[in-house]
Amino acid sequence: MSLKVEDLMIKDVITVDANLTVKEAAQIMNKFEIGCLLAVRNGKAIGIITERDLLKRIVAESRSATKTKVKEVMSTPLIVVEPDMELEDAAKLMFEMKIKKLPVVEGKRLVGLITLTDIARFQPQVMKILKQLSKRQAMPKRMQKIINHYVV
Repeated sequence: MSLKVEDLMIKDVITVDANLTVKEAAQIMNKFEIGCLLAVRNGKAIGIITERDLLKRIVAESRSATKTKVKEVMSTPLIVVEPDMELEDAAKLMFEMKIKKLPVVEGKRLVGLITLTDIARFQPQVMKILKQLSKRQAMPKRMQKIINHYVV
C-alpha cells in the first residue's frame, strides 16, 4: 500500500494575513521555528512566503522589512495538492515545479502542508526516483541538497 500526502502532511499550518509586514511574518516564523508561512485573505490561502523569499526579495534587494507587505513578496499563485494524492506524485510535482513545499487543500479549504524534507525522511524510494529524474533534468541546488542528503 502506497502512502498518500495526508499520511505525512503537517496539519497545523501557520498562516498569516497577506497584509502583514514582512518583519511581522519573520517574527512569526521565528516564534514557531518554521521555514514558511501561508498567506491568507478572507480565510483562503493565496500565497506562500518562505525563508528563501525573505533572502531573495527582501535582504538581497535591500528592501525594508517593516514597510514591505507579505503580499508584495510571497510566491503566488499557489501550487497545491489534495490529501489523497499519492506521495510519489506530489514529489514529482515538486520536482517539475522546482518547489519544496506544497499546501494541501480539500476543495478550497487549507488542510495541511507537505514538504520535500517530509517526503525524504519517510519515503526514501520516492527520493531515489527524483534522483534519477535529476540526472535527466537540472534541479535547483536547494532541492539537490535534500536529495543528496537523504538518498543513500
